[in-house]
Amino acid sequence: MTTLNEGTAEKTTFAVLIALSCFHLFNDSVQSLIQSVYLMIRESLSLDLAHIGLITLTYQLASSMFQPVVGLYTDRHPQPYALPLGMGLSMAGLYYYAVAGSLSAVLLSVVLVGAGSAIFHPEASRLAHLASGGRSGLAQSLFQVGGNFGSALGPLAVARWVTPYGLENLRWFTIVPFFAMFAMFPVTRWYKSKLHLIQERRKTAPKAVSLSPYPTRTVVLSLGVLLILVFSKYVYWASLGTYYMFYLEEKFAISAQSAQYCLFLFSFSVAAGTVIGGPVGDRYGRKYVIWVSILGVAPFTLIMPYVQTLWATCVLSVLIGLILSSAFSAILIFAQELLPGKVGMIAGFFFGFAFGIAGISSAVLGSVADKYGIDFVYHLCSYLPLLGIFTYFLPNLHKKG
Repeated sequence: MTTLNEGTAEKTTFAVLIALSCFHLFNDSVQSLIQSVYLMIRESLSLDLAHIGLITLTYQLASSMFQPVVGLYTDRHPQPYALPLGMGLSMAGLYYYAVAGSLSAVLLSVVLVGAGSAIFHPEASRLAHLASGGRSGLAQSLFQVGGNFGSALGPLAVARWVTPYGLENLRWFTIVPFFAMFAMFPVTRWYKSKLHLIQERRKTAPKAVSLSPYPTRTVVLSLGVLLILVFSKYVYWASLGTYYMFYLEEKFAISAQSAQYCLFLFSFSVAAGTVIGGPVGDRYGRKYVIWVSILGVAPFTLIMPYVQTLWATCVLSVLIGLILSSAFSAILIFAQELLPGKVGMIAGFFFGFAFGIAGISSAVLGSVADKYGIDFVYHLCSYLPLLGIFTYFLPNLHKKG
């Protein structure tokens, strides 16, 4: 790893951002490993889709309940060593998930992973903001792309090293978070060295610096719109992230391994799309990115349930992942610009809300799929991106150039 010394600001900043992106990759790869073996978990424990939704709900709720609390606390008391602590909890959860022999054991293991993720995300997001040098969109995109690539690698790793050999082989992947814990220490030391600057800035800055420069009505309305957009994205995301493999298996009668490769292609497109959103938002404004990302994906989501070939379904899912993936970074930075000085709280709240919505919708969609079929779920969710029309009510925080 690049030495994080006090060299030039630009080199130091990008060393931290790249390191954070790698750690986000490690963190989110654990989550994707959990979802990538759902087909195997269902078979080994004789579960139905409602149980699969319950697993996702438990994980997401554990993460969503803790994240706003962690973000609010660390806004006041930054915790550099929270990053390795969160990774350690995820490592323990992944190991117990691999050897779980009952649904209750599976639920306990995903609670540990969710708690680890809740500790990691707000503090890592704050650190990315600190290292951004004012280019917050680029910093947040670099941070997010690591997580999205981690999500993409999970299905590929499972298809190659777990599915052919058995579920218990998953425990070998605990090496990933174990390594990440120790790799984090140079970054945490750099973060710790900057704490005195943060404290001095708080002492010398006027109190009004933490208040929004926009009218209260504008802030409240904008936050409400952003929450609607997060809702539309993450309910649809739940239909893909949790049930995409089940949809492909049922509709096209493909193997679990083939479904995992298709999930990898979708997840890889998500990672690629994330790279674009941040810099474009810095240049032209977050609102334009949100317009294109959410409302612009609607034609593809509406078409996909009617497609009758596997290759066309995969192509559409890749296009959906590519376009929709840039939305969250733009939404998060937009909210942080509405309420400057509340970076950790906003990150924790929006990550928590997104995870909570994804978890609840996964549980609901699982029950709907058991009752009406998985194909009905994809028809129902295909209309959600149309909620992107609410972007019209967001203010223009940045002008072109």
